[in-house]
Amino acid sequence: MRWLLALFCLGVVSVSHAAFTETIIRKPQPAAQSQAPVQQHPLIDKVLVLKSERRLQLISRGEPLKTYRISLGKQPMGAKQREGDRRTPEGFYWLDWRKVSDRYNLAMHISYPNISDAAKARRDGVAAGSMIMIHGTPIDEEYPEWYFHTLDWTEGCIAMRNDDMREVWSMVKDGTMIEIRP
Repeated sequence: MRWLLALFCLGVVSVSHAAFTETIIRKPQPAAQSQAPVQQHPLIDKVLVLKSERRLQLISRGEPLKTYRISLGKQPMGAKQREGDRRTPEGFYWLDWRKVSDRYNLAMHISYPNISDAAKARRDGVAAGSMIMIHGTPIDEEYPEWYFHTLDWTEGCIAMRNDDMREVWSMVKDGTMIEIRP
């Protein structure tokens, strides 16, 4: 019975992703109108995080378009089990909203916990945790950005250099799928 529920949930998730899909039909412009080239970012279908490689990839049409170095939670091995374990989750999620953060510059929220994460935490009698983000690094005179870039220092989030985060922020839209692999 549980596998049937899981199959149903996966179906709902895949259908809900269709609500965020945008079809773009471009009309050719005459040469006279195209005086200044406009930089257009390709559509990012998915964000892929490879925890073991400390890499975040932007995927467009099934192909890696850009790759960035990331930092993870202070306990990077294994999937997040509960609130406060300092682990970065593993699985399929959505980048569902974003904010400008006073502490970490730009931040994009990951929809952790998903249904299976919440069910596991409930079975274990623990809080699953929340507020897992992709974010930049603090601007701190005592600890410059390069200091954070080589460490796993977050409480479970995915951190990147601020320049990289600005680029990801501009290319990735809300509603994009993120897969986090071990």
